Amino acid sequence: MSEFVADLLAYIDLSPTPYHAVAESIHRLEQSGYRSLAENELWALEPGGRHYVVRNEGSLLAFEVGTESPADAGFRIIGAHTDSPNLRLKPLPDVVQNGYRQLAVEPYGGVLLHTWFDRDLSLAGRVTVQSRAGVETLLLDFGRPLMRVPNLAIHLNREIGTEGLKVNAQQHLAPVIGLEDGPELRDLVAIELRAQGISDFPPEKVLAFDLMAYDTQSSGVSGARGEFIHAPRLDNLASCHAGLTALLQSGEDRLPAFTRVVVLYDHEEVGSRSATGAAGTLLAEGLDRVVTGFKGGEPQGLARALASSTLVSADMAHAVHPNYSDRHEAGHTPVIGRGPVIKINANQAYATDATTSGFFASLCADNEIEPQYFVVRSDLACGSTIGPITAARLGVRTVDVGNPMLSMHSCREMAGAADVAPMIQVLKAFLSED
Repeated sequence: MSEFVADLLAYIDLSPTPYHAVAESIHRLEQSGYRSLAENELWALEPGGRHYVVRNEGSLLAFEVGTESPADAGFRIIGAHTDSPNLRLKPLPDVVQNGYRQLAVEPYGGVLLHTWFDRDLSLAGRVTVQSRAGVETLLLDFGRPLMRVPNLAIHLNREIGTEGLKVNAQQHLAPVIGLEDGPELRDLVAIELRAQGISDFPPEKVLAFDLMAYDTQSSGVSGARGEFIHAPRLDNLASCHAGLTALLQSGEDRLPAFTRVVVLYDHEEVGSRSATGAAGTLLAEGLDRVVTGFKGGEPQGLARALASSTLVSADMAHAVHPNYSDRHEAGHTPVIGRGPVIKINANQAYATDATTSGFFASLCADNEIEPQYFVVRSDLACGSTIGPITAARLGVRTVDVGNPMLSMHSCREMAGAADVAPMIQVLKAFLSED
């Protein structure tokens, strides 16, 4: 297993939720000299300054200021997203029926629901508690098998063999967490916070939570020669990892004229329309403040900077499925293990055009990497990314790319071990070469 693959698997396992992904990213940034900025303070920036800002614990903007004003040299931006489709607890989740204690859950994003059955699931996320100082938000990860969504035995569902599994999101997804005399969720949260030494509050001080289910099976590699990665949340933590690693590695080289930027958004899987999503103000406001904070700023600085900027929207791509090849556009069939994919859609589900596609292809060629291409079949709807949203929001040149994968939006997904390093390499080149 290569160093990059091992590091990716560790990053994923440390990031069961968007909040944990941001926390792990901050840890890595601070180890490389990045320092926190608050959105409610005045930013004064100098060339070589390394900073990050967090919004609502689920989104992150990190940047290294270049040698020249962004108004003159622009930005090189990598965008990805921290969230993944999953099952999230409802506000009053405790359900007791037929002798069992269960938790009410709501699907988040385009979940492949059937893949969550018969998994050893845990809970992680954030909780708010009433402390003496006021309302406090804490990260929490139970970190162990805690619950399960059991399948119905085939003896009671004979038609599954001919009609397939039909999952009702309201009726069939509530995981079993214990027998009916077991503790309620707030009791469990209070007990776990105390056991982990995070805080010591009684259950009635637990005010609210954003908790989500995740598969406790560790990420790993498979295949006759270790060709594949099997892991949860590859879409899109693999791209977050690639962008973050490229930023940190490019910082070891000379400082370019332009300012390097990585933005990791929450809420992409549900349309990005939130304060922490790509349709929000995090990136636009952040870039504006970098421009104005650089030695006092310059007139019309942001517009000038964006006119000289490029965004790489990094989100995982569809590899051709060997059992469903008819669902793919012939001639545009990316294969796992053959490198980065440029994603194109004439109806602007992806923001790539000839200029930005050629730019990324040239970067790949300079690094002896041959890109692949994905176009959805003309009779199928195309998924989208943060690319078109950000391009429309900022008016910045954008290319949509990603590594090929299978089982997208499954509880556990599948990608290529050989694809990890090339994506990091080309993204590093993007952040390094004037």
